[in-house]
Amino acid sequence: MKIDIERLMNEVERYASYGKQPTGGITRPSFSKEDYQVRELFSTQLEDLGLSVSVDPIANVWGTLKGDGHSDKPIVLGSHLDTVPNGGKYDGALGVLVAKEIVQTLIDQQRTLKHPLQIVSFTAEEANEFNFATMGSRAFTGKLTANELSEAQNNEGLKLVDAVKKAGGDISQVSDANSKNLAAFFELHIEQGKKLEKQNLPVGVVNRIVGISRDIVSVDGEQNHSGTTMMTERKDALAAAGEMVATVQRLAKQVNTDAVATVGKFDVFPNAANIIPGRVEFVLEVRSADKQEREALVDGIHQLFEAIKEQYGVSVSIKNIYDTQEAVFDQELVELLEQSAKTIDVPYAVLPSMAGHDALHLAGVTKSAMLFVKSIKGISHNPEELSLKEDIEQSANVLLNAILLADEKLS
Repeated sequence: MKIDIERLMNEVERYASYGKQPTGGITRPSFSKEDYQVRELFSTQLEDLGLSVSVDPIANVWGTLKGDGHSDKPIVLGSHLDTVPNGGKYDGALGVLVAKEIVQTLIDQQRTLKHPLQIVSFTAEEANEFNFATMGSRAFTGKLTANELSEAQNNEGLKLVDAVKKAGGDISQVSDANSKNLAAFFELHIEQGKKLEKQNLPVGVVNRIVGISRDIVSVDGEQNHSGTTMMTERKDALAAAGEMVATVQRLAKQVNTDAVATVGKFDVFPNAANIIPGRVEFVLEVRSADKQEREALVDGIHQLFEAIKEQYGVSVSIKNIYDTQEAVFDQELVELLEQSAKTIDVPYAVLPSMAGHDALHLAGVTKSAMLFVKSIKGISHNPEELSLKEDIEQSANVLLNAILLADEKLS
């Protein structure tokens, strides 16, 4: 049994048209006009396939294909349909569309599984203005509460409660109750790195995933005239913050492992050519598959920020907005993915994920695993993001056959 790769690639292009920019990139953040449009398209397509469709309290979209009654615990496939600003067409969406294609293939082949098979598109996997990355999977698994979520709003004053309601959800009903009865969760995703390409392999079986820490760092100095304030009299928030960013890079490179640290969001106030910046805010992100290493790197960066603060006469406040622990994926599912690849003669590697994914949170409530598709040049979060059709086909068929194996072996 094989998926229809032409049908799948047509769907990839269709979904990429929602939020497509003149540059060729895709901008489709959660709760944007384009996101609501894609939600409607996805739900309609699932209904047309004969699936029962529902939207949970955090606005994750679910489609269920009934099993033959041997088990009431569903096997779940999915990822996310939102994108970063000016991102690529494969990140997230490919995993959802492969899941839909697998269901279509099973229906075409008149194959009924013992388990119900569910597709899910998780809400707001990407970092967003509400500061709840992987929002949908975290809320679904009980890592975010209704109280936390109900207080959030974006920079324009839009309340998360209202954005979710428009998508068919109800934050007041958020709980982890529905996540307790799953047989397994599989997520297919592009690698977003170069490990598979360096080994000339189409597929990666993911056995673990990094922990991620994100802090909002606020640097407060003194806003003043750029011409009349002498250099020795300045409390320049931007100069201090700039040195902090450079320090992050230097310290992370010294670790000499796969740990990484990034400042990818940076805001300057008041951001005028003739005013010494009085305030800067930026987001510090640290990732590692080793908890102690990640925490040590974060602590070391914070300590150096304190020294820079004293040097420039500014004040610094640090607020953690995201702290997700590392996870090891279920060994049985990892072995099923490997067995599937061997059975259909697809070469693969076993590797960790250095990017955060919804599967990280599902791993806390059910058996979970991931499959990576080779990324060309490792480029992602970029219009140049690319995975080749032949690699996508092989990966999707590995996942399809792994689902068939899981259906036989899981209770």
